[in-house]
Amino acid sequence: MSLLKLGFYNQRFHLLRFIPPQSSNVSPSTFWVQNLTNNNTTNHSSLSCTPRINPVIAKALRTEAAATAQPIKMVKAIRVHQLGGPQVLKWEDVELGEPKEGEIRIKNKAIGLNFIDIYFRKGVYKAATMPFTPGMEAVGEVTAVGPGLTGRKVGDIVAYAGNPMGSYAEEQILPADKVVPVPTSVDPITAASIMLKGMTAQFLVRRCFKVESGHTVLVHAAAGGVGSLLCQWANALGATVIGTVSTKEKAAQAKEDGCHHVIIYKEEDFVSRVNEITSGKGVEVVYDSVGKDTFEGSLACLKPRGYMVCFGQSSGTPDPVPLSALAPKSLFLTRPSMMQYTSTRDELLETAGEVFANVASGVLRVRVNHKYPLSEAAQAHADLENRRTTGSVVLIP
Repeated sequence: MSLLKLGFYNQRFHLLRFIPPQSSNVSPSTFWVQNLTNNNTTNHSSLSCTPRINPVIAKALRTEAAATAQPIKMVKAIRVHQLGGPQVLKWEDVELGEPKEGEIRIKNKAIGLNFIDIYFRKGVYKAATMPFTPGMEAVGEVTAVGPGLTGRKVGDIVAYAGNPMGSYAEEQILPADKVVPVPTSVDPITAASIMLKGMTAQFLVRRCFKVESGHTVLVHAAAGGVGSLLCQWANALGATVIGTVSTKEKAAQAKEDGCHHVIIYKEEDFVSRVNEITSGKGVEVVYDSVGKDTFEGSLACLKPRGYMVCFGQSSGTPDPVPLSALAPKSLFLTRPSMMQYTSTRDELLETAGEVFANVASGVLRVRVNHKYPLSEAAQAHADLENRRTTGSVVLIP
């Protein structure tokens, strides 16, 4: 049996199919139209008992199908078909549908690049599907809204960070409850560079470990996207900030961003230097996004009952640590994710609102030091992964 599927204005599907003869009264070449209604009942009507479809009927079917067919919208996006290095990021055409109930479509203006994108590309974190479009952060203009949706309209400038993954695209469909409005005081490139990193910094210093005046904190990768914001925010809260960086150029930036003490870890041992700075007391909290290369040293830098906050692993996953290793100083160890700190709509709005307010007030100075065309995402990944960037990196569709 052969089938021809056609779409009609009433959203029912009409299947034109050949039905083999089941009685002597039916021609061997009889065609039928099967109308599938919403309640799955079917009606059949004979179209022709000739070896060919009646030309008038065929023309009518073609005319209605052409008049009601929705054109397929194609957009450019970065796709990953296999895990690996930056070279697996491919610039391709992808289909984009219409937003459904509770969804919006946005045309991206700027896309934030984050280390989590590298983790998914390499397979450190597992994507839900393969192939997939990477990216966890973007700002764009709403171009369509799903049926019955209120609170969002075409023309709104919105931002999102986190799930769903797929921001490396010219346009994308998003759940409306995952986006937040971008204040007019914050331009799209700045907003795209700070949504995920800024909200990460917010939950790290305000909720995961609540930094207060008088605390001493250690921030690894202090000149990076999140590290730069952590230094500024912790300084504004009254903490003494120690930062580690890899070069003198990055050390200068970390100083500008509020680090009271900067350690170039390639030139000196950061554990010994922290011990010297704190007169042997240690720090209240370590914010470590480096992972394997710094993990054990970070634990050594903590004072009794200190907090080890490991929120990334740019150098690789740390080796397993027995619980007994935490006992001598009664240390706390956590591996937080922003998604668990913005899981409700209220948490998301509160977190993003505080980030945007601090940008507007000048507490946070956003450094968008690198911009790449979205089509050159592979080069951007290579530069970020090899520590050739400082501050935030943004992809422009």
